[in-house]
Amino acid sequence: MSIDQLLVVVAALWGAAAGTLVPRAAYRFSVPPEEPWRDSCPRGHPLAGRPGGWLGPARCATCAGTGAKGQPDAGHVVTANAAGTSYDGSRSSGGSASYGPSTPLVALATALVCAALAAATGTRPELGAWLLLAPVGVLLAVVDFRVQRLPDPLTLPLAAAALVLLGVAALLPEHAGDWLTALLGALVLGGTYFVLFLISPDGMGFGDVKLALGLGAVLGWYGWGSVVLGTFAGFLFGGLYGLALVVARRAGRRTSIPFGPFLIAGAFVGLLIGAYAA
Repeated sequence: MSIDQLLVVVAALWGAAAGTLVPRAAYRFSVPPEEPWRDSCPRGHPLAGRPGGWLGPARCATCAGTGAKGQPDAGHVVTANAAGTSYDGSRSSGGSASYGPSTPLVALATALVCAALAAATGTRPELGAWLLLAPVGVLLAVVDFRVQRLPDPLTLPLAAAALVLLGVAALLPEHAGDWLTALLGALVLGGTYFVLFLISPDGMGFGDVKLALGLGAVLGWYGWGSVVLGTFAGFLFGGLYGLALVVARRAGRRTSIPFGPFLIAGAFVGLLIGAYAA
């Protein structure tokens, strides 16, 4: 096995391990605007006071130990959104103590993302930044797809972490990007999305504007071509998804859709191509 192949395997294992920590955080962050983050499972058992209360599989040990069916207690309001997922975060689990997004699916998605980034980047030092940022991107995509919300505690630290990590990578030999362009990419893409938000608040949420800061940084590392490509791909993916919903008669022209997952997917495509071309 070559070094590059070993790197892909290690990255996939890292992604799978990091992905298992995402579902509980996704459940806790998946609340409507103006509501506090969840601190208990759907039956009311506390999460916040426990070690690792924010990280791990979305499964309640108390519910599992008592044989509970995972249904909300009286007083827990369950409000269905357009996608059929409750804001409470619970799903009809048929007697399971699990709640929130599926841990195996999230772990698999994160592993594939990290493996693809390793295959594209190789042994260059910026790979460390991509592997640390990827689980946060997956978490943001899951939360936004569930409740159409991009939490500030994730988007703003993502942008700051991207610039810090890429700043470290820029100091190491054999890196293939430019930190100044990453900074400018964050500012330009964030500014562009802010203008779009001012023009059409219904079409571009302010959470998308803050997300654009981090996406602009990672895309800008490989140059303006990656910024343009990643941004175009994000709008393309979002447009195709919206069109598919309209064709399937599951949405109208004015129906809002979560845009964040498609912006992240587009940035992922732009990053892969930029890494390959570097």
